[in-house]
Amino acid sequence: MQGGELIVFLAMTMALTALGIDLLLPAFPAIRLEFGLDSGSTLVSRFITAYFVGLAGGQLLIGPLADRFGRRILLRLGIVVYTVGAALTIVAPSFTLLLVARFVWGLGAATGRVLTVAIVRDRFVGATMARTVSVIMAVFITVPVVAPALGSVLLRTFAWDQLVLLNLAAAALMLVWSLRLDETLPAEGRRLLRAGELWRATSRVLRHRASGPLVLAQAVLFAGFSSYLSTSEVVYGEVFGREDLFPVLFGGMALLMGVASLVNSRVVERIGLDRMLRIDLTGYLVGAVALVALALATAGRPPLVVYLPVLALLLGNHAVLIPNLNARAMEPMGDIAGTASAINGSVLIGLGALIGSAFDRAYDGTVLPLASALLGTGIAASLLVWRSGDGVSGTADPSGGQRSARRRGGRSAVPPVPS
Repeated sequence: MQGGELIVFLAMTMALTALGIDLLLPAFPAIRLEFGLDSGSTLVSRFITAYFVGLAGGQLLIGPLADRFGRRILLRLGIVVYTVGAALTIVAPSFTLLLVARFVWGLGAATGRVLTVAIVRDRFVGATMARTVSVIMAVFITVPVVAPALGSVLLRTFAWDQLVLLNLAAAALMLVWSLRLDETLPAEGRRLLRAGELWRATSRVLRHRASGPLVLAQAVLFAGFSSYLSTSEVVYGEVFGREDLFPVLFGGMALLMGVASLVNSRVVERIGLDRMLRIDLTGYLVGAVALVALALATAGRPPLVVYLPVLALLLGNHAVLIPNLNARAMEPMGDIAGTASAINGSVLIGLGALIGSAFDRAYDGTVLPLASALLGTGIAASLLVWRSGDGVSGTADPSGGQRSARRRGGRSAVPPVPS
């Protein structure tokens, strides 16, 4: 599996994770009804929370195992766990057991997030890795665009648990397709499963000056984005009175993010990863400052036609920042790519969702809390990128790996970096 096929395969592997969330978002009323919850109960949000808990925790398990046993076998095992969790969701007799099934489902979904990044890092480095991840994200982002609308249409004919059959079919397809995947981690590059080794690897990722701050920067950016995801429906309904436009506007923003990722994949090698990061952060901060100013000038209720372009500027830069920060954070971690990818993903989702939930509680019927959260996370991310030092100075890869990888057509030949 090479070239375009590999990129599409990895994008679809990551898309399994999103499909487990977005396809079932319109099913919340039906889930409340089936399990005897009140029509306005927020307990149904635990359906998503349980999935995220499994997704965050599973990455910490899968990463070290992938560094020990290889990528291919763990990917297949994860798809099997994903399938089991989805199947248990269909037959769960109570809401509590439904949440347990969702946790198992999230454990399996964690495989796609960890191993996609690890496989890309096995083969690429620096700007070439950022380009590849951006292409994958551009394909992957179509799921949040299509899945909620597809779920709404199918719910007119099918029960909510029958939608899960689509997840099972997608997982079966990916399991068969994975038979074409070559192992990207050679035997001599595998690490022992020892507590001391795992602790040293974790400590190395989080304490490394060119990696740790960038992992945290991704988490705080995701916190702002998570708040946007959680409050979008109520903002469009209560602030702008256009709940009917929510699927179109939400899908349009997701599509914009996909286009931004695709553009990034075309220009990041030409411009350079460090320069691209500076441009992205500047654009994000400009958008955040403009959104706060707009909210303050309109008592938190700006005109929709003004709000949307400013939000688009923010989200477009967010879509570019995440793969670029990820590539820079992973660059010195080539010899522990699985573990590093797991730590990166767990911190991003776990810490980001935790901070984002605090932002959600600040919602007051205006866009000001969201605007303030996005500005705060942008400032924090900028300070963390500055703190990383090597990550913005162009010296994170003293061996010249980024330049040499480009000369070799993007394939990384950087030797393992010592801790």
